[in-house]
Amino acid sequence: MRKDLKIVPAIFPMPVLMIATYNEDGSVDVMNAAWGMAYDYTQIKLNISEGHKTAKNIKRTGCFTVSLADKDHIVESDYLGIVSGNNVKDKFEKTGMHAIKSEHVNAPIIEEYPICMECKAVEIDGEYGVLGEIVNLSIDEKYLDENGKPDISKMNTIAYDPLMHGYYEVTKKVGQAFSDGKKLM
Repeated sequence: MRKDLKIVPAIFPMPVLMIATYNEDGSVDVMNAAWGMAYDYTQIKLNISEGHKTAKNIKRTGCFTVSLADKDHIVESDYLGIVSGNNVKDKFEKTGMHAIKSEHVNAPIIEEYPICMECKAVEIDGEYGVLGEIVNLSIDEKYLDENGKPDISKMNTIAYDPLMHGYYEVTKKVGQAFSDGKKLM
């Protein structure tokens, strides 16, 4: 038997996206936002309202990065989601994490996160969010497989459960896309 949960304003589970920008003074701002997804092969859609410091920075610079949070940095990632850059000027510094400047966009890459999408804003809608073009994907080499491809089982990325507000590790491969279904053909 199935039970109706009514409307839940989320896809289950959701990625934990860490959106990084530069503040006016050049300091780093990072926001935890689960409300985002791939828009097409080269774009990402983020649902962040104009009141967020990150949204203001994207509007000003036209650039941002999006990293996937990992299990080793749950405390820092959650902190970056519950504290506003509008209220706490040095919130990124308080995490003890490190950033380097992207070579492709005017935005920081957070070194501790395994993989990062470097983006240019294509469309900014203050009420609903930002559409970004992914101009580069960078990854720490320790997360590559023997063929030089990203290996998610090494990254320990996390997902967010919007129903119970939990974080869950995403690591174990359980099937092969575009292949397993051929057994029914």
